[in-house]
Amino acid sequence: MDINQIAQMAGVSRATVSRYLNDGYVSQEKRVAIRRVIEQTGYVPSQQAKSLRTGKSYVVGVVIPKINSTSVGRMTAGITSVLNDAGYQVLLANTDNDAAREVEFLRLFSERSKVDGVILVATVFTPAHREVLDQLPVPLVVLDQVLSGRSCVYQDDFGALREVTERVLERAEHPAYIGVFEEDVAAGRQRHDGFLAACRSRDVHVPDEAQLVADFSVDGGYGCCEQLLASYPQVDAIVCATDSIAYGALTCLRENGIEVPRDVQVTGVGDSELSQVVTPRLTTVHHHYKTSGVEAAKMLVGLMTSDDMVPREVKMGFEIVMRDSTDCPA
Repeated sequence: MDINQIAQMAGVSRATVSRYLNDGYVSQEKRVAIRRVIEQTGYVPSQQAKSLRTGKSYVVGVVIPKINSTSVGRMTAGITSVLNDAGYQVLLANTDNDAAREVEFLRLFSERSKVDGVILVATVFTPAHREVLDQLPVPLVVLDQVLSGRSCVYQDDFGALREVTERVLERAEHPAYIGVFEEDVAAGRQRHDGFLAACRSRDVHVPDEAQLVADFSVDGGYGCCEQLLASYPQVDAIVCATDSIAYGALTCLRENGIEVPRDVQVTGVGDSELSQVVTPRLTTVHHHYKTSGVEAAKMLVGLMTSDDMVPREVKMGFEIVMRDSTDCPA
């Protein structure tokens, strides 16, 4: 099947079918006739021909830091649902948290791979990042971080950690924090700052030995919890930057005969599926990751289909999900 046969079967002109396929104006009667023929024949427009007509590839590059991350998976699901509906294919690039590889993919999209736009699920911004982003010839949306002068969709990490810590401090006097490297401004610095802000508001001093840094893994959480029990045995609450870190802390506490939440409360961030089935069930922060992916994709589609290139920022909301790992008011 080609466009001429579709036009003949629908009883319309070739130009009318072309306008229909490119979202131009077509009367409702003719639109119904064309759609009926397309559904009957299973006709799929040639992507190559469409690209030649429009000068676009209808491909979007999406750079992600970790393919097996629950939060990244949710964001990617939101991104692809919007882009697929808008007629775009997604070229996914996984960096395994390697900043240099992230720059390589961005340079590939900029110089050699024809894409119409890029979504960067960001963790850090090095000078190399900023250089390649300045050279990017297509629209860009940054997801999960804030970058001045760029369109961004991000989480309220500071507010979320401040609120969950405030809940914990209703029943705790010696809180500790297990975070991640602070070069990651959102998950690292903002979450740590939110924890400290809540402690300051209640005049709670947190010594340096009660503020540790792990990687994003269960093992990292376990190791830091072991260190806490040795150097800060009076700890009665552990606020963790991620659910995975919290799972490690829960395991360490259980193996050391420490009851949660009676002896030590534990919280995470992410509200992954495991948080509902671990024992005890984990109190955590629910970020609307899939919705943030949807918002980022909608923002990018708007940039790719209009001349309005004014940068916009969208800060997402959050929910505190109270479960059995804390002993504080809901």
